[in-house]
Parts: sequence; C-alpha cells; structure tokens
Amino acid sequence: MSRPAIRNHAVAPLGALDSPKPGPRPGPQAPTRPKPAPPATVLGYSPFALDADARHFGLTTSSMRLKGGTVMVRHGRRTASTTATILLHGAAGSWTTWTPLLQAADATARDLTDLIIPDLPGWGDSPLPTDRALQGVESMAELVADLARSLGYERWNVVGHSMGGFIALALAASETRATASVGLVSATSFSIQDSVRHPVRRFSVLPAFSALFQTMRMLQLTGQLGRGLVRALTRLDLLRTLVAPLFRYGQAVDATVIAALGTEVRPAGFVLAATRAGAYDAAARWARISCPVRSVHGDRDVFVTAQDDRQLLKVVPQCVISTIAGTGHFGQIERPLEVLLRLEFAVPLPIVSTPSQLGTF
Repeated sequence: MSRPAIRNHAVAPLGALDSPKPGPRPGPQAPTRPKPAPPATVLGYSPFALDADARHFGLTTSSMRLKGGTVMVRHGRRTASTTATILLHGAAGSWTTWTPLLQAADATARDLTDLIIPDLPGWGDSPLPTDRALQGVESMAELVADLARSLGYERWNVVGHSMGGFIALALAASETRATASVGLVSATSFSIQDSVRHPVRRFSVLPAFSALFQTMRMLQLTGQLGRGLVRALTRLDLLRTLVAPLFRYGQAVDATVIAALGTEVRPAGFVLAATRAGAYDAAARWARISCPVRSVHGDRDVFVTAQDDRQLLKVVPQCVISTIAGTGHFGQIERPLEVLLRLEFAVPLPIVSTPSQLGTF
C-alpha cells in the first residue's frame, strides 16, 4: 500500500516521516516561547490566549493526503514510543483550541509527547471531502486512525472535545485493540442526537444547541450572506455576547478565542457535523469500547446533560465522569490545568475493573 503524500511546513524534513521505525525526529530548532512561571496549584480562569504558531510547541505542520481526504495536522515531540496522543477539536474549532491545554502542561512541567493534533475535515485548514461517503462519523474515525498509522504509530490515547469527543468514542469502538484510552472534554452525545433527530419535539432537552442548530440551518441557506453576517458580528464585537452561553464567564475569555470562533463558525459544516452525529448508532457501537474512558465537562455546560452522563455510563460502564465547577463547554480553554488533572494526561490511565459511579474525583 502506498504511503500518503506529506507536505511539511515547519520543522521536520519530509524524509523524517519515511523512516520505518518510530523514533526521535531530527530537524532544525524551533523557536520557543517563554513559559510562564509554574503556579502552585491552579492557573485560574481562561489563563491563555490561543496560539496559532505550532513551532512554539515544538510541533511540525504537515499536509497529508489520506484515503479519507487531505488533512492538515500538527504533530511532534516524538519519542521512541509507538503510542500517540491524539487531540480532536470540536465543531467550529481547529487545532488551536488545544493550545491553552498545551500551555498549561508546559507551565506545570507536564510533558505531553507524541502529539497528533489534526484539523478535522471541513475545519481549520483541512478541506471537507467532496465524497459524501467520506463525511460520516465512522469515516472520520477511520481517517484519524489512518493518520496516526501514517505517522508511524501503532496505538493511541485519544482525547476529544465536543464533536471531537464523539469521534474519539467512535474511534475507540472501531479500533478496540489500537485505542489505549479515551479522554472526553464536554463530549456531545445522546442529547445532541435527540435534538437533531427531533428538533421540535425534543427542543427543550438542549435549548441552547437546538436554537444554534436551527440558526446554522438558516445561515446555511443564505450562503455567502450568512458568512458575511458572522464576519460583521465579529467586527462589531457582538460575537462575544452571542457565544457567551458557551462559557461560564464569557467576558473573561481571551479575545483570540472569540476571534477563532468567528473564523470557524461555518454553518454548512456545523449542520453536516450535527446531522451525521444524529445518524450514528452511538449506543450499539460505543458498547464495544473496552479501554479506559474518562469524561469531564463543566457544571455550566449547555451541550451536556446529567442524562448524557447516565447513558454514557450505561453504555460504557468503565467510564469515569467528573464535573469542573465554574466551567462551560470549553474546559480546555476555561480551566486547562483542571482538565489535565482530571484526565491524568501525565500518567497512564488505570484499568477500571468495576463499574464506575457517577460523580467527581
């Protein structure tokens, strides 16, 4: 089978990815950004801006042509390990939504290595495949697995935010032997599916999402006019007010976060992501997951409900669920250090031998 074409934009040379054995990747020194002083315990609310320069994190930017489409990916901090850490962003996001978490890890001497952080198809710098057969949840999961293997990894710990969490669970269900663990940050799941399948009858389940979904459907119909409206709201500084329900303290979130949301609000992509999630048989497929799963979400998350937690535990009984106080839907931006601690990125996840109880830890 031919190796996918890779075009590097930053650190590692093209030949580095052609090595048959994983290992440290040679390359020129990337510029480093000054690290903040390590805090004693916490970093506070929304402590970091988004940072779009992958070199600040020792990462390479590559364009990879895979069977499922062309994907822009940031990757690096390579060790001799054959297990990657994959971070999957949510809808209306890109790889940059993980940069506050990377900064929190650096600030507290948590060494996150063997990173793979793609822009999922249709978001960030990755185009949406024109073939509709490649746009479903399972196709997205297959693409992520193909991406990791093309970079020389045999297994992975996968962490997903929102829609990325949905895809992370689909990946764990389809790649049970290769998935070592799953971390979820405000993963959208059963309530989102109900809201998409029954937008009127189930409107009250997640009113914030249902209203957003209908708005995106209308903006999708207006085409260029809808995109122009989003840009105008961003210029007039009104977007912060509109997206405030996604955060616990919307006015305290860094301006780069709001600007990124304005860039990534793509009505057609949002509607497609929600629709394909609604068509996926989550309960049946996620029951196949055998690896440890940890899920965390904010206590003010408007897209995740207590019923979602209960259903996830029923389907994936080895899952451990916790809630972060004073946090909305973007825990990795609002409370990045807390997310790191809850998901225990710095150490391997334990195998849970008995069904977990819903609660905090």
